Amino acid sequence: MDKTHDPRHLDIQAFAQAGARLQGEGRLADWPRLLQEQRPGSDQPSGPVRWQLQGRMLPLAGGGAQVGLVLQAQVDLAMQCQRCLTPVLEPLVAEREFLFVADEATAEALDDESEADVLVISRDFDALSLIEDELILSLPLVPRHDACPQTLPSQAVDPAFEQASERPNPFAALAALKKGG
Repeated sequence: MDKTHDPRHLDIQAFAQAGARLQGEGRLADWPRLLQEQRPGSDQPSGPVRWQLQGRMLPLAGGGAQVGLVLQAQVDLAMQCQRCLTPVLEPLVAEREFLFVADEATAEALDDESEADVLVISRDFDALSLIEDELILSLPLVPRHDACPQTLPSQAVDPAFEQASERPNPFAALAALKKGG
């Protein structure tokens, strides 16, 4: 990792102007919000979080340049399959581009026009929190195996339900009383 740029306190403007690149690998325990998504007590170990940031200046049509950042991150996260309820290792991948502007009003105006996400520039930007946010956003809605390791029952049969249907209907007795009276 480059010693001149701290990903927890990144000067985005200087980082982009230098065309700098940062990369790293960290334990999942260092990413507390992402760690909460892991299946508790999983026997499948989650992998390390690998990330990379690339700063760049993008030329504008009228001259000048726009500050940009390319983010790539990945981790294999142990989650619970929603079909068979056993552990499943989900690969999370985040690949995003960001543009940085001077203020919130400009960010709102450009956000609809741009394919990249637009953020407000900062001299003390926490890029690792942004990486964690993007990995959380890449979580599957329903974690599941492509093919579950166990065969799942295709129909449910409840013996208690079958016995209940054999009992006489109490409303049938009321109907008989009504007809007889």
